[in-house]
Amino acid sequence: MKLIPLPAFTDNYIWMLHDGRRALVVDPGDSQPVLEALQREGLELQGILVTHHHDDHTGGVDALRNATSAKVYGPEREAMPEPIQRQADGSSVRLVGLDFQVIAVPGHTAGHIAYYAQIDNHAPVLFCGDTLFSGGCGRLFEGTADQMQASLRRLSVLPDATRVCCAHEYTLSNLKFAREVEPDNLQLTAYQHQCLTLRESGQPTLPSTIKIERQINPFLRSEQPTIVASANRFDATGTAQHGAFATLRQWKNQYR
Repeated sequence: MKLIPLPAFTDNYIWMLHDGRRALVVDPGDSQPVLEALQREGLELQGILVTHHHDDHTGGVDALRNATSAKVYGPEREAMPEPIQRQADGSSVRLVGLDFQVIAVPGHTAGHIAYYAQIDNHAPVLFCGDTLFSGGCGRLFEGTADQMQASLRRLSVLPDATRVCCAHEYTLSNLKFAREVEPDNLQLTAYQHQCLTLRESGQPTLPSTIKIERQINPFLRSEQPTIVASANRFDATGTAQHGAFATLRQWKNQYR
């Protein structure tokens, strides 16, 4: 199995997973990078997985469906390009010989879902859309902080080696904020240096892993005393009323 991030727009990644013959793609906001990759690799597109309804994740779905006849799978309760096979929490999608578990992760949008699969002889893979980013999490456009925190907790208990395939290259900006929140985290400092080196050489920082995110991502670590203390320094009243996680999300919203 080969996992490929296809760059799109300014900072999106359309993830492609293939076995040398059959392929799936995740959140194709633009059809062109996918069509070019299919032709270049000589692949048949078997399926399209969609995590949520935003245009930069769905804009290429119709063109890809028309060009390839690939089946499309997406959230149960969000507006999607039809026809689409609706997926609820706990359902399963079989593509390219793999069974993808559907995990409901509301917060960024009300019906956001993620897809998780174990792969023989490879680390598991998680396609998490705009819920979990490396060093961060998605903005709360339709859900609440409590929903997002619960969603991230569900993802954080996946196996350590799980490859975290986020839909945006936001890592460096997220890590800048994470260092502000937790400046003495040595694992975070080392990871930031690693990611800076990757970007300077034109390489993606993704996928990350669940193990790394538990070590460096403040939104997965919001109950740690050091992070609670930082949230209190930013807004003690907000932390007391709404908790450290919600305060961190508010802080990140205005952080520059």
